[in-house]
Amino acid sequence: MFACTARLSVPRWHAVAWRAARRRIVSALCTVLLAAAMVWATSAPDAQRMARAAQALGAQAVAGSQALMMLLGSLDLTDERRLLAEVNGFFNRRVVFQDDVDVWGVVDHWASPLETLNKGAGDCEDFALAKYFSLLSAGVPAERMRLVYVRARIGGVNGVSQAHMVLAYYAEPSAEPLILDNLIDDIRPASRRPDLTPVFSFNTQGLWQGVGTTLAGDPTARLSRWRDVLTKARQEGFLP
Repeated sequence: MFACTARLSVPRWHAVAWRAARRRIVSALCTVLLAAAMVWATSAPDAQRMARAAQALGAQAVAGSQALMMLLGSLDLTDERRLLAEVNGFFNRRVVFQDDVDVWGVVDHWASPLETLNKGAGDCEDFALAKYFSLLSAGVPAERMRLVYVRARIGGVNGVSQAHMVLAYYAEPSAEPLILDNLIDDIRPASRRPDLTPVFSFNTQGLWQGVGTTLAGDPTARLSRWRDVLTKARQEGFLP
């Protein structure tokens, strides 16, 4: 619980009126701080679980988790557009793209957010997953986000097409999604990403062909790596 106090000096005249006004100002500040604390406490990652998980992984995970918590703690969590931009930039700056075989020694590994921060490197899935779980833990509803497997055309119209993953954000169910991507830092609407062709999408609520509205099954039943990363994200405090 916050203990709200204020020390202010004013001329002796109107002292009684000022004391009354000061009480009202302090009361209002306390109300704002308590409201912010309640929002943060109910939506932020579980700090204790995250700290334990980070310490078990290593020094880079500790530093990265602390930086992430400080970032989320400094933001208005109700301003989702700002939250998207800050979380997208945080991971794009902090993580270097590397293939799983170079980072983990295996062809395909879906890393948890803290694993990615500890390595300081990851592939497209790791970027998208870290952003998804961070935004989810900060209070962005799951139904507004989808992890989307796409075919990405690299190098222009005649470029090579390769598998890629991005995070799509829907302000409303029928809205054009905004795309969070490690290939570019700008968050752009899907219509400005003609280089991406959706294949399937999923989140903690379902699995879809492309980015349509017809469910194609339970992603935890069909995607074993998704089950594994959900378990790790929960252990790290990103999920309840």
